[in-house]
This record gives sequence, C-alpha cells and structure tokens, in this order.
Amino acid sequence: MIGPTLTTARLILRPPAAEDFPAFVEMMAHESTRFIGGPMVPEVAWRSWAAIIGAWTLNGFSMFSVIERDTGQWIGRLGPWRPLGWPGDEVGWGLNGHARGKGYATEGAAAAIDWAFDHLGWEDVIHTIGPENVASQAVATRLGAKNRGPGKMPPPVDAWEVEIWGQTRDEWRARR
Repeated sequence: MIGPTLTTARLILRPPAAEDFPAFVEMMAHESTRFIGGPMVPEVAWRSWAAIIGAWTLNGFSMFSVIERDTGQWIGRLGPWRPLGWPGDEVGWGLNGHARGKGYATEGAAAAIDWAFDHLGWEDVIHTIGPENVASQAVATRLGAKNRGPGKMPPPVDAWEVEIWGQTRDEWRARR
C-alpha cells in the first residue's frame, strides 16, 4: 500500500488496489456517476482509476477505496483530491448506488477531512459540486461546509458547472 488505512465505525478507507477495479468499472458505468465524470466505458474508467492511483505517488495523497467493514465489499472512492489546476484542496466522494443514502459519504469524508487537516497540513478544504447535485450538497452541509459560489474547473472538465463548498480547518475543528 502506498498510503494509510483509516477506519471508521462502518468503513475502511485505504489506497486503491487492483482487485477494486472491477467494482469501480461497475460503478462508473451507471448514469448516476454523471457528477463525477461518468458514465464511462471500462477503458476510460481505467484511465480515471490510474489517475487516482498515480496521485498517491505524485502527491502523497489521493482518493481512498471505501470498503464496507461488515461485508468487505468495495462501495466507492473518496478522499483528498487536487489535480493540476484544481480550484483548491478537495475532499470528494462517489459511492456505488447500493451504498448511497446510508451516511457512508459523510462518515468517510469526515475521516478524510480529519486526515487532510492533521497529516497533510491543509488549512482549507473544498468540495466541487454541481448545482443540481442535491445529494452531495446535503453531504457537504452535514460536514459543515458552506456554498462559496461558482467555481472554475481546469481542462478537460472546464465546461462543468460547479459550486465550491468549503470550510477552513478552524471552522472544521470548532464543529468537531
């Protein structure tokens, strides 16, 4: 493994592994992933997967694979994310359809935000969320983030309309 493993009450967050890829392909094939770059054919999903894994080497952080503790099942990816040109230090999330609505995104993102502030030294965290992505807006609100207004994404996703949600480390710690 090229990064830490974080454990919450119901989740294991760890760097992605090769055996997670088939579940990632399955998740990214669905229309419900339209807010995180999908739906994707397996070949495009592979490139996205490689970027997530490569970011661990390039940055020392990236999205974690999200594993449900009770079942050992891969249910999504979430965590710190900052590609070149990104509008800030982000903790993002994307879960498989069957794992949504259970509070996993909030639980996992909270652990990832703690880790980013405590181990990466981040002073601020954002979430880039499409204006029509009500579910992710609700997660951001539960995390204590505020909508900071429209954001500008870098190429090749510069046509995406996003709002920047976020909070400072001090705001986060005051709520914890």
